[in-house]
Amino acid sequence: MTEVDPVRAPHAAERPQVPPSPRSRLGGLGETRHLGLVAALVLLAIVGLVTRPENFATSSNLVSVLALASTIGVITVGMTFVIIGGGIDLSVGAVMALASVWATTLATQSYGPVVMVVCAVLVGTGAGLVNGLLISYGRMVPFIATLAMLVAARGLAQRMSGQRTQLVRPDNSAIVELSTTRVLGLPLLVYVFALVVAVGWVVLNRTTFGRRTYAVGGNPEAARLAGIDVRRHTMLLYALSGLCCGIAAVIIMARTTTGSSTHGDLYELDAIAAVIIGGTLLSGGRGTIIGSILGLLIFTLITNLFILNGLNTSDQLIAKGLIIVVAVLLQRRGVRTGT
Repeated sequence: MTEVDPVRAPHAAERPQVPPSPRSRLGGLGETRHLGLVAALVLLAIVGLVTRPENFATSSNLVSVLALASTIGVITVGMTFVIIGGGIDLSVGAVMALASVWATTLATQSYGPVVMVVCAVLVGTGAGLVNGLLISYGRMVPFIATLAMLVAARGLAQRMSGQRTQLVRPDNSAIVELSTTRVLGLPLLVYVFALVVAVGWVVLNRTTFGRRTYAVGGNPEAARLAGIDVRRHTMLLYALSGLCCGIAAVIIMARTTTGSSTHGDLYELDAIAAVIIGGTLLSGGRGTIIGSILGLLIFTLITNLFILNGLNTSDQLIAKGLIIVVAVLLQRRGVRTGT
């Protein structure tokens, strides 16, 4: 029988363990929670069919729901990565507005739609990278750093646009065609949203980057001991969030044919709420892209039902607030019980 060296054994036990796979991180927030979210969507659909049967089930209404979900949905994908990684990003709505304004300036539009798209993506990614640098290497609290970016980006967008709405010029109609051109009855922007979700799912669940995101969010010190450059990875997470904001800016330019400093107002709250409802822990280390998108669809469907039934916006906000509180309470209960 091989004897255990009493001196070396403790050191072996102290070696950093390989971070668990994303699937093992999910615990009770996986398929069971997804089924619960799907059931909530079905319940909301039944409410819509009962209260407004003549309007809710129409193809135009369903397309409008998906188009509305597309803009916030792309931002939600980036937010999911950031929160799983143990952070928070309050600047996403303002960064999207800044990207839309920058891309619709006359100087940018004169180079055509391709340059507009590249500009929006680069501006969003750049703003996210600044957030990541301040948080990772400047050691600022994510709440403070992204709050500062929210204020600064919104102010810069107002200054660039002179607080005026900038129209997409007719010769850049390729941007608008993302909203007007339909394939199988759906606008192209919905397919852009679906592509972002698919890529996000693959990156989070099938790549080293995704595994490191779970590890950094679950236990940063253990991730560091396992050889992960935590600061660099955190910076990349915020850059990814900014990239999603740039893509969302292109989508909102297509939907509204404008760039405006008022775009994305309170989008950060909708994105964070969707991620929470989808089961992602605010403390990081656990969550799914699918759950976040289901949470987003629940929120979008609630908004649609309120509009169809002519209810006040204030009542809608109250309902959303109550849903967030209930979701957080259920999440905390699940963590305590280990489900």
